[in-house]
Amino acid sequence: MSTWPVALADGDVVLRPIRLRDQSAWREVNRRNRDWLRPWEATVPPPPPGARPARRPTYRQMVRHLRAEAHAGRMLPFVIEYRDELAGQLTVAGITWGSMCSAHIGYWVDEAVAGRGVMPTALALAVDHCFHGLGLHRVEVCIRPENAPSRRVVEKLGFREEGLRPRYLHIDGDWRDHLVYALTADEARDGLLSRWHRSRDGHGTQGSHGTQDMKK
Repeated sequence: MSTWPVALADGDVVLRPIRLRDQSAWREVNRRNRDWLRPWEATVPPPPPGARPARRPTYRQMVRHLRAEAHAGRMLPFVIEYRDELAGQLTVAGITWGSMCSAHIGYWVDEAVAGRGVMPTALALAVDHCFHGLGLHRVEVCIRPENAPSRRVVEKLGFREEGLRPRYLHIDGDWRDHLVYALTADEARDGLLSRWHRSRDGHGTQGSHGTQDMKK
């Protein structure tokens, strides 16, 4: 089983662990994409009567939490780089072993690079690592029905739509329905990255890709 931290790459697209020193670039990308991301961003529901409202963590608090979860084996918190620039974030979370062996994935990407195949490549890299690096059995992605671009990402990679989870997550200020997309290792034996290259390039040559364990 591969350990954390790990970096995954295919051509111009790299997944690597989020770092404290990414703060300036991460904040800048989020600032530019505020309107683009707001309809899909998780929010904190109102507290019960008499309770103190929860505060959003600072960037440093977020990274430290993600690192702790990664080293505990429950999460893989990546940033997405495209041509050496921070271009988004992808998190494999809820990693569960035993009789389930599953995880779920959430992601966002800079609007400036949307449509260039960055997000399908990043998701394919992550899922292949989950199945062939970690040995998970199932991965799922939950997406708001209105989020057509994100739905196209998973559909391009062959995820199955399993149904609707009503009022599943608190997004953009309210509880929102989500569609569940899932894939098992048996359905992706040839690798999602290979599948993505074939569909995109018409069976053309593939870019260089691989996994690299990163020194701590």
